[in-house]
Amino acid sequence: MTESFSQGKTTVSPDVLVTIARLSALSVPGVSRMAQVPGGVNRLFKRGIGDGVRIEVHENVVTANLYLILKPQVNIREVSRNVQNQVARALQEMVGMDIGGIEIHIEDIDMDESPEAASA
Repeated sequence: MTESFSQGKTTVSPDVLVTIARLSALSVPGVSRMAQVPGGVNRLFKRGIGDGVRIEVHENVVTANLYLILKPQVNIREVSRNVQNQVARALQEMVGMDIGGIEIHIEDIDMDESPEAASA
């Protein structure tokens, strides 16, 4: 008697993709923290707006927009490339989805001192 099982189906919540992208971006040296996703259409889709990540999935292809605040005196181009590579690799390895694109948006530089503290 042989039993056969179908492989079944695995679904991944968009929140999981947001978490993977956010943690991968934060692990890159030079990234200080995530910025809030700007307004517009994103306000309708609450997922990820506070996490600095907007994820879109179309037919098993992931496109991610990451909104970052970088540490001072880093090479923006190098950090951006590293974030793109790290996030793409993490999504491909952990979820097995194809990457349509990883867009990086540098929203600010995290300065150690506020202007008020510097003038005091």
